Amino acid sequence: ELNLRHVGLYLLVQVARKPGAHLGLAGAIARTIQRPDELSEFLAMYWDRGRCPIAAQVKKGLGRAFGRFSGESLAKWNRDNEVKLRDVMFLTHPKPDGEDQVSAWKALAAGALDPPDTWEVALSAGKDKKATWERLLSEGKLGIMALLMNLRNMDQAGVSREKIVAALRAVRKSRAFPYRFLVAAKHAPHLAQELSDAMLDRISELPRLRGSTHVVVDVSGSMEDRLSGKGDSKRLDAAASVAVCARELCESVRVFTFSNQLVEVSNVRGLQLAEAIDRSQPHQGTYLAQSLATLKAKIEQPDRVVVITDEQAHDGIPTAHSRRRGYLVNVAPYKPALPAESAHWVRISGWSDRLLDWIGIHEGEAQHAES
Repeated sequence: ELNLRHVGLYLLVQVARKPGAHLGLAGAIARTIQRPDELSEFLAMYWDRGRCPIAAQVKKGLGRAFGRFSGESLAKWNRDNEVKLRDVMFLTHPKPDGEDQVSAWKALAAGALDPPDTWEVALSAGKDKKATWERLLSEGKLGIMALLMNLRNMDQAGVSREKIVAALRAVRKSRAFPYRFLVAAKHAPHLAQELSDAMLDRISELPRLRGSTHVVVDVSGSMEDRLSGKGDSKRLDAAASVAVCARELCESVRVFTFSNQLVEVSNVRGLQLAEAIDRSQPHQGTYLAQSLATLKAKIEQPDRVVVITDEQAHDGIPTAHSRRRGYLVNVAPYKPALPAESAHWVRISGWSDRLLDWIGIHEGEAQHAES
């Protein structure tokens, strides 16, 4: 439910390794696997300690999941990994449903699946760019990630703006993180409003977080660093996207930034909020403790404080002061640096648009334990 793909597979593997009959495990595996590549990923995890016979419930669950995917979907995710899709098919013996699936599985076994109808295949074949993009958009065959990553390419190819906007309006149930929309707007500023609307529409389906929340975003110089060695997304992009989610999903919320000082950000929404966070103050020092002390002294304490940072701080972190909890969210790729647990902060390493959903679940469980 929280879209943490690898975690779900990992947990199922741990269950499968325990002794016992594991009634219901097959159904859980079949429900959890959402893409064909997760079939081979699950089996690779299952065998990471060495190859062994596959438990009956695991075999049944993988077989059920395998049967849900079309030949085109299998072709799209048919990679030359250590565990291949054809290996999963041979080992689990799924039951085909109809002649089309029989033909697709025979082609997979023979290594002769037709190339998938994707933008990479079409453009690498030298087909007309404008016609290719517009056909894929019209047929709904362009996934949300491909759409967001190629807005500038489509614009340069002369693709109809109306077709692009229509595709953006259809992404409500996508899994794309809000920061993907934020980054896309940097490459396609002429679609900023449409991207902001699509992002907010995407967020609107997520659960709400009750109570009052203060979101404190690190805008120091180190937050300008990239999230990873690939791509140009910054740590600040990730942090701002979480703040955008909080503005939409929290019952009562105020957003602040900290660098050399604490600054409250205007009560705006979407990409406008991300821009306000970026421009709130110079990106210089990292005075986290000083900023949280200012927040505590000047503003009524909320139910929770959520600090989003890369955990580089000149003056450390004080004891959490909110009535309920303080959360320290690390968006950097390295080991956490602040002594969060000793200061009674709940540390969260990593982030997604479901962060606030997780906080609600966590607080509900904590209240249940206390009672």
